[in-house]
Amino acid sequence: MIVYGIPNCNTVKKARTWLTDNGIDYEFHDFKKQGITAEKLEQWCAAFGWEVVLNKKGTTWKKLAPEQQLAVKDEKSAIEVLLNNTSAIKRPVVEQHGKAILISFDEELYSKLLK
Repeated sequence: MIVYGIPNCNTVKKARTWLTDNGIDYEFHDFKKQGITAEKLEQWCAAFGWEVVLNKKGTTWKKLAPEQQLAVKDEKSAIEVLLNNTSAIKRPVVEQHGKAILISFDEELYSKLLK
């Protein structure tokens, strides 16, 4: 299992704490330091939809220039923004056996899918 995110994000912290408390082993991928590929973002968009993967509620999105925000109209344009602004990716993303299964943190969903 791989958990993608950034370590100082509160939602990522909650998810990682839950995984540890429940004895679930995982590898952590810090996409701020280790980066992320367009291919990986495409997989996540296929699993969750680009509108979910792109976190429009976060600070990073809100700090983008209005013309950058308006340019995001589809998956391709969203991925371009996310590659250059990884903090705008909704997080964490949890992959199991190479497949994205969870995005964000919902204790009920984690319990259902990971226990």
